[in-house]
Amino acid sequence: MTIGDLIRLLSDGEFHSGEQLGERLGVSRAAVWKQLRKLEALGIPMEAVKGQGYRLAEPLELLDGATIVAGLTREARRHVSRLFVEETLPSSNQFLRERFEQGAGHGEVCLVEQQSAGKGRRGRTWVTPWGRTLMLSVGWRVESGVAALEGLSLAVGVALAQVLERHGVSPRLKWPNDVLLETEGGQLGKLAGILVELSGDAAGPCELVVGMGINVDLSEAFRAGIEQPVAAVRDQAPGLSRNQLAVELLEALMPLLAEFEHRGFGAWKDDWNARHAFAGQEVDIVRGERREPAVAEEVDEAGNLWVMGDAGRMRLAGGEISVRGR
Repeated sequence: MTIGDLIRLLSDGEFHSGEQLGERLGVSRAAVWKQLRKLEALGIPMEAVKGQGYRLAEPLELLDGATIVAGLTREARRHVSRLFVEETLPSSNQFLRERFEQGAGHGEVCLVEQQSAGKGRRGRTWVTPWGRTLMLSVGWRVESGVAALEGLSLAVGVALAQVLERHGVSPRLKWPNDVLLETEGGQLGKLAGILVELSGDAAGPCELVVGMGINVDLSEAFRAGIEQPVAAVRDQAPGLSRNQLAVELLEALMPLLAEFEHRGFGAWKDDWNARHAFAGQEVDIVRGERREPAVAEEVDEAGNLWVMGDAGRMRLAGGEISVRGR
């Protein structure tokens, strides 16, 4: 019995006694009770009524690999060599890096309900509530080397934004790898983060893992525990299914990865700039402990961000630089 097995039973809107759950799952009532305690610890709200049993306070949609694969067009499906759906992992990116070490990985997709050690840019922890986000990683092998992948994380941000816009969501892009959404208070909250990890030859074959962490449905209690403004897809698209979002993202991502090595970021540059969160605005350029004021301009065909600072016009190429809006 897994957490997912228990959630599937409790999500039907009916109350189930501990005895019924044990019979359905083939375990003892004590084992059921331990799993129910785990649900509480994971922040999954439940209702308990004496004499009736337990049910989830609100439905929780689980990721379903068969549903996702069935929803893909033939064109997207031919780029997917294997799709994994896991309940918990330290990191979906790490999972695919290990697949590459085993001689696999190319065209493989990993989705996970919750990560215990997910990482964002610069090693920051990416915190995820169980079943409320879309954590998706794709493995890909390229022949032309690292230089051919300049601007890839920005192009992935454009693909995600375009998918969400079809559902009435209005995301903005923050250089180099964040997707933002306006919150009820008028602030821009973090909706998603993108992490591209590379290994291999700088001028020859290399392997990459593209990871995306998207907030789909966050409770007020969870938001209150985050130190920065955050947003979720269902703030603006309350009915959007996580499985449908996964299908549409793979429809956009798989052809992008197949073409990017040959087309470069130039094909996505104008679309990125059209969604630039801070174009023409004052920002702080953060380099380690140093902060420099500047005015953000546009990104170029290599994915570099141009800014106007006190010392003149500068090109930011990533690394340990972070741009923060004021």
